[in-house]
Amino acid sequence: MALPLVECVPNFSEGRDPAVIDAIASAISSVKGVALLGVEPSVDANRSVFTFAGAPGPVAEAAVASAKTAFGLIDMAKQQGVHPRMGALDVCPFVPVSGVGMAECVELSRQAAQRIATELDVPVYLYEASASRPERKSLAYLRSGGYEALRAKLASEDWAPDYGPASFVPNWGATVVGARGFLIALNINLNTRVEALAKEIAMRVRESGRLAKDSSGGPRKGEDGRPVRIPGKLKAVRAIGWYIEAYGCAQVSLNILDYRTSPLHLAFETVREEAETLGLRVTGSELVGLAPLEAMLTAGRHFSATAGERYGGREKGGAEAEEAEFVQVAIDSMGLESVAPFPSREKIVEYAIAAKVPAIG
Repeated sequence: MALPLVECVPNFSEGRDPAVIDAIASAISSVKGVALLGVEPSVDANRSVFTFAGAPGPVAEAAVASAKTAFGLIDMAKQQGVHPRMGALDVCPFVPVSGVGMAECVELSRQAAQRIATELDVPVYLYEASASRPERKSLAYLRSGGYEALRAKLASEDWAPDYGPASFVPNWGATVVGARGFLIALNINLNTRVEALAKEIAMRVRESGRLAKDSSGGPRKGEDGRPVRIPGKLKAVRAIGWYIEAYGCAQVSLNILDYRTSPLHLAFETVREEAETLGLRVTGSELVGLAPLEAMLTAGRHFSATAGERYGGREKGGAEAEEAEFVQVAIDSMGLESVAPFPSREKIVEYAIAAKVPAIG
């Protein structure tokens, strides 16, 4: 029987103060039975993504501990960054890895959400598989308007949180917690500093697309009175465009919600094709957080076949060598080391868990 393992990927609205980031990491690592797999801060986004895994109970405990640590260290009234956000602990997803089903992760997420709301006295919303209403499944819906719109939203009955007070907590904002499958966050670099061009590509590729316009240039409405949208090319993908000062370029930032529906290579190549229609080039990419091995191998096989090259593992040492070769092809083909090293043993979920989880206890 597989060891019950859950991954948790909390995103905190702080990417510039090493002391705060280290304190949150320490809070996670201090929980027995949890392995901290990665910490990725971004100065421009002013956001840090933490990835840890372990048995369900300890993982929930670590999530609550990290929130309690952040409460005294992050002040949303002063926080600024290019990444959309509504709270100090902005979003906290629980992901089933092995020996645990989605239903168990939903229950785990609700327990953690209730504890965060009660112990910190802050509003908490549920999303994805844990959502209390269909429209709340979407993080983008819950985060609409960001931190700046939160005070007005909380004053409306429609925006009553699932847990905690329906009141504005200036230093914290609100938190979104839920259970979901693996999400891949891929940022694709463009050879331009023009943010508007990255935003244009994002609208062309993301599933939600863009609003349709009427003859006067305003939003066109359907028979039901709702705005009509022109869908983008990639199913189960969200995207925004922004400019990253640290890299000196604009990026198309993708959240791939289902990497089997929209594989890594398809997402990357669709952005590249759309960039070319605007006279731009893709210069590389970066993976924020971790990615499943299957996603990397599928991309490696695709790019190998596209290049007409044969990366045969058998004559190079068998299946393990073939696997490593395909992973490297994926890294090279998508330029995943264009802005920083890509240590595959740390950036691929299965490798990171195999290396760190057996040591926890």
